[in-house]
Amino acid sequence: MSDYLRGIKSPADVKKLTLAQLEELAEEIRDRLIVSVAKTGGHIGPNLGVVELTLAMHYVFETPKDSFVFDVSHQSYVHKLLTGRESQFDTIRQPGGLNGFMLRSESEHDSYGAGHAGTALSAALGMAVARDRSGGKEHVVALAGDAAFTNGISFEALNNMGSTRRLIVVLNDNEWSIDKNVGAIAEYLHKIATNSAYASLHDRAANLVERFGGKAARHIVRKAEEAAKGIVGRGMIFEEFGLSYYGPVDGHNLPLLIETFRFLKKQQRPVLLHALTQKGRGFPPAMEKQKKFHGLGPYDPETGETKATGQKTYSEVFAESLTRLADRNDKVVGITAAMPNGTALDLFRPHHPDRYFDVGIAEEHAVLFAAGMATKGYRPFCAIYSTFLQRAFDQVVHDVALQRLPVVFCMDRGGLSGDDGPTHHGLFDISYLRGVPNLIHMDPKDEDELQDMMLTALLHDGPSAIRFPRGTGPGAVVKQQPQALEIGKAEVLGDGGDVAIFALGNMVAEAKRLAAMLQAEGHSAAVINARFAKPVDEECVARYGARCELMVTMEDHVLAGGFGSAVLEALNAQGLSLPVVRVGWPDAFIEHGRVDALRAKYGLTAEAAMDKIRVYLKKPVGV
Repeated sequence: MSDYLRGIKSPADVKKLTLAQLEELAEEIRDRLIVSVAKTGGHIGPNLGVVELTLAMHYVFETPKDSFVFDVSHQSYVHKLLTGRESQFDTIRQPGGLNGFMLRSESEHDSYGAGHAGTALSAALGMAVARDRSGGKEHVVALAGDAAFTNGISFEALNNMGSTRRLIVVLNDNEWSIDKNVGAIAEYLHKIATNSAYASLHDRAANLVERFGGKAARHIVRKAEEAAKGIVGRGMIFEEFGLSYYGPVDGHNLPLLIETFRFLKKQQRPVLLHALTQKGRGFPPAMEKQKKFHGLGPYDPETGETKATGQKTYSEVFAESLTRLADRNDKVVGITAAMPNGTALDLFRPHHPDRYFDVGIAEEHAVLFAAGMATKGYRPFCAIYSTFLQRAFDQVVHDVALQRLPVVFCMDRGGLSGDDGPTHHGLFDISYLRGVPNLIHMDPKDEDELQDMMLTALLHDGPSAIRFPRGTGPGAVVKQQPQALEIGKAEVLGDGGDVAIFALGNMVAEAKRLAAMLQAEGHSAAVINARFAKPVDEECVARYGARCELMVTMEDHVLAGGFGSAVLEALNAQGLSLPVVRVGWPDAFIEHGRVDALRAKYGLTAEAAMDKIRVYLKKPVGV
């Protein structure tokens, strides 16, 4: 077998290859992706689907002079392989290695960083307008999946795109985000792609490209596009926005893609190329289980099998608990923004299909939709990652909290998201929600307490937020009958008179370890499971603030404006003054890596906390 990939040190090396060699390189890239990602985990399906598209883009355009903007950028692995990072590729998503998304600081070829959907079109338009104002000649190409067009930001960009001079949008249409795409946009694109007359025209175009290339190929491609547009109708949505529409074309036909990009490169107006691709192409397990292979941990490169942990994740406990709540209350509904698998709402769906709603990648709409349902007496549980709920902050404030509507925000990935990195870490939700009136904010110490908090939120006459970590918890047994919690009431797990440790969520385990260290040195330590980031148990804080010489707060969240800040405010309100050591994440974006290693690096461990507080401790009598 050939070994062209090892010789690709920059995109310039791609341009030296013949079409036949490019086809072989495409297969090499697929093999490399399958084997390497099997070791590290990652977004294998999306990248297998854009091999030919990315090759054709680099063959025709010239980065870093030209700019490629990948929506979400989880499908940028092929781009990384072709831009001087092949020798580092086995480090992707590993500590100190390549990031799993585009990162401007990682390479000059990464013109725009991303990690959330719907950003590519607006960013690319900004680049194109800046280029035109500066008199530049470079090209800007935005690659966005069809799922990104369910996001409102994409349409905000389209609304402004028609006035620019030169811009290329590539619509990578594979009919999937993580789960199957939903809604009118998905149906509209499906109508175009499945038109039988288009299929005949496409085959003729592909055959001519293979036989002749050049002007003849470009002519028949244009004729095919015009005919396809006539079949679907004159009111093509993209044409109405001012973009010239071309396609759909086979996103795996390299010669056709190259000829089409050469043609589009010469256009002096914004254009959209509709490319049909297959997610997971070339790897049967990924083709058969597209949802699973969108993004996953390490797997067997032959069979695609992954190792089962045998323990339920917080997401699974959430879904099962929601199912039980819905069994008893016909007003309970589950809402997700295109993340049924990630939030585990796909486990809820079979039990209550008429009360399951996937609104696409549209977090703002998800929250507003939930608010509307709540006005009619329903109890919506909005399952959205902490990092994605940031996008709907205005709707949380203006539409839910201001109206005191009983919407429950179930924020998966609260805390570090490990190998996904800074775009996916949920480290800001306490800060951005704590100042919102009428809203309570909870964080469970284990899986069973998550269930209790869900019942508490259901019974609460107002908005609630529950954050919980990615992956598995301590393995607590989940009882069949949850118990409602008293709002704002902490749980004292162990009493003590020297040091009071207030811990939130998954940091309770570290608090217990810290207490054991203190006790080993003769200090009496209280451990308090705070449960609520808002409202903080002010009575409990005041009681221990008056009797202890030191207070420690621990949270899997940034310190700025977080739970520790809330405790300081509570102490100040009570007129109490004592040293407070806050343990949490610094004022920085945390890189990707193993959670335990990052905690050790940034001081979110019992050992690091002990080092911080030792200076404040008085030696016990007799020591």
